[in-house]
Parts: sequence; structure tokens; C-alpha cells
Amino acid sequence: MSGLKGYMGKVLKIDLTSKTSGLFPWSDEDRRRTIGGKIMAADILFQHIHPGMKAFDEDNWIVITTGPLTGSGCPNTSRFNISTISPLTGIITSSNCGGNFGLSLKRAGYDACIITGRAQAPTTVHITETAVTFEDASPIWGLCISESQEKLPKDTDKLVIGPAGEHKVLYSCVFSGERTSGRGGVGAVFGDKNLKAVTAKGTKTCEIAKPEKLKAFNKKWVKTLKTHPLTGRQLPKLGTAGLIAPMQAHGILATRNFGAGRFDGFEKVSGEELAEKHLISNAACTTCVIRCARMVKVDGELVKGPELETLGLLGPNILNDNIEMILRWNRELDELGMDTISAAGSIAFAMELNEKGMWDCGLSFGKNDNISETFRKIAFREGIGDDLANGTKRMSEKFGGKEFAIHAKGMELAAYEPRRAVGQGLGYATANRGGCHLNAGYMVVVEGLGLDVDSLTPRGKAAMTIMFQNLMEAISACGSCLFTSYAVFPAFLVEKPNWLVTKAILKIFPYVGPVVNLLNKFTKAVKLNIPLIQHTYALNYVCNFKATMGTALTAGAHGYNTERMANVILGQKAGADALPKRLTDVPQDPSDPRTKVPLDKLKNDYYKARGWKDGIPEYKTLKKFGVDLYPKYYEDIVKEANRNG
Repeated sequence: MSGLKGYMGKVLKIDLTSKTSGLFPWSDEDRRRTIGGKIMAADILFQHIHPGMKAFDEDNWIVITTGPLTGSGCPNTSRFNISTISPLTGIITSSNCGGNFGLSLKRAGYDACIITGRAQAPTTVHITETAVTFEDASPIWGLCISESQEKLPKDTDKLVIGPAGEHKVLYSCVFSGERTSGRGGVGAVFGDKNLKAVTAKGTKTCEIAKPEKLKAFNKKWVKTLKTHPLTGRQLPKLGTAGLIAPMQAHGILATRNFGAGRFDGFEKVSGEELAEKHLISNAACTTCVIRCARMVKVDGELVKGPELETLGLLGPNILNDNIEMILRWNRELDELGMDTISAAGSIAFAMELNEKGMWDCGLSFGKNDNISETFRKIAFREGIGDDLANGTKRMSEKFGGKEFAIHAKGMELAAYEPRRAVGQGLGYATANRGGCHLNAGYMVVVEGLGLDVDSLTPRGKAAMTIMFQNLMEAISACGSCLFTSYAVFPAFLVEKPNWLVTKAILKIFPYVGPVVNLLNKFTKAVKLNIPLIQHTYALNYVCNFKATMGTALTAGAHGYNTERMANVILGQKAGADALPKRLTDVPQDPSDPRTKVPLDKLKNDYYKARGWKDGIPEYKTLKKFGVDLYPKYYEDIVKEANRNG
């Protein structure tokens, strides 16, 4: 048991092969170092992995983690994380979800659950306060997401996969209610282990260190979130779909397989269009006060509507302006259990392959009538779906077109076209799990979608990317929704873009890189707390951590370096931080050579500031941030990573 408040003090370990369970050792020192969530999962996997390990090995672990703020009563803290080796990228993926499973896992008495082995037949695992039981899942094998969940016990919260996970589509998902653990193919790892579902229930609660102070603090935090222009107005009013219009205005709306950054029909697939003509109501994760989720009707049924990524990538990126089709496709992909980002990105790439005569797949830009059938073929790996199910990188290796295969490390990019947001481009390339906008540090929020910092200059972008990556790692580890990080920016910077003070701050923003690099380098020396970073205050009241901004930066840097070194052990080569030539070599605007990602310059700045060499942490950097590795083993791993890297 933990002596720290906010934690349940136990980590469950389940072996599917032997159908047994027990406890995994995890100390209070481990809890302080990692906080929880994806950083905790990275540490656990780092202890376990070895060179040559693959996603579909029986010994690949699935690590499901919560954070200390999960179940604490803090706003927007029902998140949980699933980490494993990704079948899509071959490296670590960490996939975050807002469903209720994490809350119920803690109520059952566990901070985390590790799943090992492989069941001989389709299996459901049930977790309660007193037992872990195994049930034959054959009756629900083959069912779609909603029907699978309906067949499971009503008084539990669930994790389930659909047909895509069962057929090991490399970007299949795991669902908790209507929320998705979406990226990296965690659903395929469940499918490989014959794990159809996991349920959890319980009545336990975590103890709070300073309950009265937390109660008073939560009132202030909720007020901050409800009054901030991003979390209090834009997200509740338009959801993430509200970003379509500003992305169009700034030329960062992925269009025609990232061939352009603007789409003439953008208004027809915008957040405004969704709100005015299709929105039935807002919805939210259990503890959320932002309520950004869109509820719409498809065939008369009230269902979760599409997020920005789905609208952008199944809209402009395939030259489609029919929002009704996107609503339907979003529902179909959810029911089949697939990541909408990777599915849409793979289809856009296939369309361009077909257009260039490189693969006669029948998919064409602007043609909608065969998309639904294509999704079904992907989920069941039939016909062209068998290749599409393997993602963009593998298709480019088979059919060609690597220069316009839009992925990083094998993971398809989100909907932000980075040639007019170069900091976001650096983030895509350096993100540990691949082409992820969030693991990238989400620099696009200061390059046009929240603030309006010069989006084409490389100046200061590496330092800010590192800080944002580290802070977002820590916020996620707490169990918090990353949208709460929007409120880090003072409201006036968003509300008053033409104010002289705002203009002055945004003008000097790129020049503060050296100062930010000092904060990134000497994280443990940052003893202050910034009121806009609410999560450290919450940790103090929930866990009695005495957390500061430096605590968050240090934990984030530990997590980021741990994941990166785990990837190197799994075979990631030096030089893997790359983007397709379309984004680095071809200007979006032929008359402006700045409209491409100056990746070499950005990476040089980034590696120097991170203490990395060609994408690999130096040994002194690992020691500094508490990543333990024997020197000789480190040398051997780095030598292998540099071979043909």
C-alpha cells in the first residue's frame, strides 16, 4: 500500500496465458518520480522490453494507468492511459482516453493494470475489489463496439474492441463508452491477445491529503476553466471542430493529402456548420466542466459527433465537403473500432497513389460513394482493405510514393498542415509515438489557433516545443484532460489580439528561447508555481507532493527521455525524427520559400537543448532525469541505433 494520498497503492498484473493475477511492485518513490499515467507506463515498459520485441509477441505488455487526480474530484480528471508496443510503429504508443474505465479501476482498488500473455480463446476479464475473473468472450467476438458493450454487465465500466481489433488492423482502437483510446493500434494488441473486453467496478475512494483546501481550490479552478476564452467559450460552443475556420485562415488545414493548407469548401465542414445544423446537445467526460463533445443524430440515433481531426481528414484532406457523410463515417469507424486519423490518412494516401497510377485501388479525391465499404474492408482485411489496414508507411514501401506518404515514424499525421506552423512540424517529427499533435507539444496552439506567434520562424521553436512536450506529459500523468492546458495562456492574449501589450508579447515570444532552455535544462531548480498551471496546486492538495512547475517539468522530461530510450531499445534508428519530403522540401506557397518545415535547423536546436545526439538521449541526460541504464548496455544499444541509422 502507498503512504501517499491520492493513490490506491496497488498495481494489478494479469496473465492471460495462465489466467492468473497478482500485484506488481510499485513504490512511493516510483509514484513521486512518474506521478502516474503515461509516465508511469513508460517506466514499467522500460523495465520490461528488450531488443527485438514486437507488438504481437505474447510477452508484449499492455499497461493501463490512471493518475493521482483521477477520482479526486478535480475538474476534467477522468482520463486514463493505455501504453504498449504499437503494431503500427513498432515503438511505444501511449493512448489516452476519457471514458469511465479509469475511474472504475481506481474504485476497484488499483492505480494501474498490466496485462500480459495471450489467451487461447476470446476472453473477457472482469476486475472487482475482491477478484479478477476470466470469461469466454466467444458470444461477443465479432460484434461492433456498442453491441459488445451492451452485452457486458450493466454495472461495470468497460474496455472493448471491435472487428478491426479482432482482425489486427494496425490502427484499431479500444473504446470506453463512446470515448476512444485511439492512436497507435492498441486495439490490435488486444486482438492479438484474444482479449475482447475488460470490465471494472468497485466502491473504493482515494484519500485526499487536504480535502478542505482542495474543495476551495477546485471552485477556483472550475471558474478559471469556465471563464477562459478557449475552455469556457470556444470549446463549449463549437467543440474542437471550431478550429476548422482558424486553420483555414492560417493555411494549416490539411487539404488533398497535405498538398495544400486551405480548402474552398471548408465552411461546409466547419464547427459552425456542425453547431448550427447538426448539434443536438453537448456532452462531457464524467468530471469535465468544459463539455466540448458534440452529440448528433445518425439514422435517428443520438451518437457522439466527429472531432476536428475527423472533420479535417475526412473532409478537406480527401476533398469532401459533405458533413453528413462525415457524421456517418465517424459513426461507422467508431463501431468498427478504428482510429479515424490513421484510417483517413491512409485513404488520402491511397487516393493519391491511384491518381498517380501507382495503385489501382478505386479510391479518388472527391469520390464518396465507396468510402463506407472501404472502411468495412479495412476492418475485416478484405481486398484493398488488407493493405489499407497496414497504414500509410507500409503502403508506401509496397507501392511507392514515400515523398507524399504523410506519416512520422509510421503514424499518420493529425489535421494540422505544418508548412505554415513549423514548430508543429518539429513536434510531429520528434513526437515519441509518431505523427501525433499532442505528443508533439501542440505548438500549433501558439502558431495561430490560440495565439498568433510568427508561425514560419524557427527561432525559439525548439525550446518551446520541449517545454510544451514536458508539461503536457506531466499534465497527462496527473490524469487530467490536456484541454485544461489551454488555460495556461493568459486570457488577454487570446481575447485582445490587437492590444499593444499582446502584440508586443507575441512579437518577443520567439526570442525567449534561451530563457526557456534554461528552465528546460535546470528543471529541478524551478521552485516556483505559476497560477495558470493549476495541476501542480492540485497535486499538493491531493497528494501533499509539494509540487512546483519544476516538478512537472522534471517528471515530463523523465517520461519523454524514458519513452525515447525505450524506442531506441526497440530498434528506432538514429535519424528517425523525419517528415515526408512534401512537407520539408516543397513550399506550400511556391512564391514563399519559407512555407516549408526547416526540419534540419529545428532538429539541431532541439537536440542540443534536449541533450540528445541525432535523436538519442546522451547518457548524462538519462542520468540527469533519472532514467537508469547500465553504461555498457547503453553503448551497445546506441551503437546498434547508429548502424544504418
